[in-house]
Formats: sequence, C-alpha cells, structure tokens
Amino acid sequence: MTDGKRRKILAASSGGGHWEQLMAMRAAFEGSEVVFATTIPGLLKKYDITDGLVLPDCSRDSITMSIRCFFSAFYIVIKHRPDVVISTGAAPGLFCLLAGKLTGRRTIWIDSVANVEKLSLSGKLAGHIATLWLTQWQHLSRPDGPHYAGAVL
Repeated sequence: MTDGKRRKILAASSGGGHWEQLMAMRAAFEGSEVVFATTIPGLLKKYDITDGLVLPDCSRDSITMSIRCFFSAFYIVIKHRPDVVISTGAAPGLFCLLAGKLTGRRTIWIDSVANVEKLSLSGKLAGHIATLWLTQWQHLSRPDGPHYAGAVL
C-alpha cells in the first residue's frame, strides 16, 4: 500500500492440496498482516500459525454446511476487514471471496494446479466474483479469464 499502512490479507482455503498451494505462496505475503483460514485446525498448528481461523468445511452436496460456512466467512471478513481476500479453493475459499466482494474488498482466486483438464466448479464461479482470476495451467487461460501467471507448485 502506498500510504505506509501494512496491507491486510485474508488467505483462505480448504485443507489438503488447496492449503499446500496457499502455504507455498506465504513468502509473497511478507510485509503484510495476514490472517489464514482453513477447514482443518491441525493444519494451522503444522505451519506454526497461532492466530489462524477455522472455517466449517462444506461442499455443494451439503446445503446446510454451505450456509454455515458462508456466514462464518462473512463474519471473518467483517471482523478482520482485510484489504484483499485470496484463495486457492475450494468452496470455503469461494465463500470468503464472495464475502470479500460483498464488502468491497479486492479478491484473488488461484484455481488449483490439480485442475489440469478444466476449471473446478468453485473456480468457474470465482470468475464472477474475483477481482483477479487465475489458473495455474496456460492452456486453460482465456482473454477474459482466468488468466495465467505461472504455477504455484
């Protein structure tokens, strides 16, 4: 940020590969105030993140858990007031992006490197929400997005 204020980032993802890709980008967040959020509490401890947040896990198969996750994501965005919300996926990260978009924050989606054949469902939906919409596969990029800027892994 140009006014000397540290940028606040909410970095959110599901567990597993989505989280590993988010952790691979940690160095890019240096100098910023970062709040990490994931669906598996043990992952925070594994990466020595003491002030991280836990989101309810959800998928398109569970409407009730998806609603719970969205409201949790919205609460996190309201409480922490990030300048930027970034996610590598899946549904919980998408809900954080949606909450960020609804509150006027910049949002960044980086679709998982595992989605080599086509974008994930969350990745497709992110195209309507994200300020910056990225894929990690050049052949999936399009002029109107998602864009390719390299791979995380």
